[in-house]
Amino acid sequence: MIDPLQPSTPTPKPQRAKVLLVLGGTCALVLTVGALLYKHATAGTNHHELAEQPKGVTMVKAVAAPFQQRRRYIGTVEPWLQAKIGPQMVSAYVDTVLVRPGAAVKRGEVVATLDCRSSSASSRAVAAQARALDATRTAAASEASRLSSLLDGKYVSQNEVDQKNADAASKGAQLAAVQAQMANSSLQVDDCVLRAPFDGEIGERTGDPGMFARPGTSIATVVDRHMVRIVADVPEDDFTSVAPETEVRVHLLATNKDFTAKISRRSPSADADTRTIHIELDLDDPHREIPVMTTAELSLDIGAPIPATAIPLIAASVHGSKTNVYVIADGIAHSVRAKLVGERKGTYYVEPTLPAGSYVATEGRGLLDDNNKVAGKEEAWKPIP
Repeated sequence: MIDPLQPSTPTPKPQRAKVLLVLGGTCALVLTVGALLYKHATAGTNHHELAEQPKGVTMVKAVAAPFQQRRRYIGTVEPWLQAKIGPQMVSAYVDTVLVRPGAAVKRGEVVATLDCRSSSASSRAVAAQARALDATRTAAASEASRLSSLLDGKYVSQNEVDQKNADAASKGAQLAAVQAQMANSSLQVDDCVLRAPFDGEIGERTGDPGMFARPGTSIATVVDRHMVRIVADVPEDDFTSVAPETEVRVHLLATNKDFTAKISRRSPSADADTRTIHIELDLDDPHREIPVMTTAELSLDIGAPIPATAIPLIAASVHGSKTNVYVIADGIAHSVRAKLVGERKGTYYVEPTLPAGSYVATEGRGLLDDNNKVAGKEEAWKPIP
């Protein structure tokens, strides 16, 4: 048992020194590791302003290229002749349709027929009535002639002769009226057989047997393609540019063919509603290779070529008629404004105030400000002819 009145035994000094040494080493190790971590964390820190660093962009060389003003229109290829075949006077059911689209027909060839039995019966009835009236008129005229011969002997009165002559004239007028009616009936009967009005091809078949057709109903369409017409409507301010005999570049979307043709005719007046001028181009097509009612793109050059400098679309921002580009010179980006002359096929054409051979920024130009330092990478570029 320890006596509390007796003093405790002190700790030996070598053991205390060892503890202090361990604590000191641990603190030194922690401080060393902390210093190393701080140095690693701050090693990637940029101590310079980003604005002072060169900005990476791509650049291309501006090219001298004259710009030609051009007009572009959309036209329609139409046949030289076109007719919609159908009844014009009678209403009847379609009996037969003898053609299909693409079939070639000759002038007068039967295209379709209508069931016109009622019209035929009416025509026969009118013809019989005309024959009866003709016989009655002949008899009345003979009787009037005989009475006239008895007038000299005072066997009949002048009044009786006049009445017989009037009756004969009345029968003649009735006959003329019935003959006119018979001619109309004959036209109606003829209208039941629908024939091609000219040599051509069947473009559409819009009716089939059993359909009820009225005057104006189209059963088939005949087109003549030995020559086709390209028609277009152009703005009125281009009136002087589309004079007859002006050469026009034509691209047919249906056949993907390109060629040049001359304007054949130009309307002397503008459309009252759209204020456009109608033009037509005639194209010979003896082999009938161009489909009609298809689209044609027309383009023609206006005026003389204008000196200009060509740059890609990505190199400029446009505000109205002005463009803003960044010209790279000696590693510095300079903001330059130039007047826009035109645009075509991914290229801006500006006035030569932007000299040809200047390097303009393309990709990355949206990050630039005037007088920024740049690290430009040149790329090859040239405008599409």
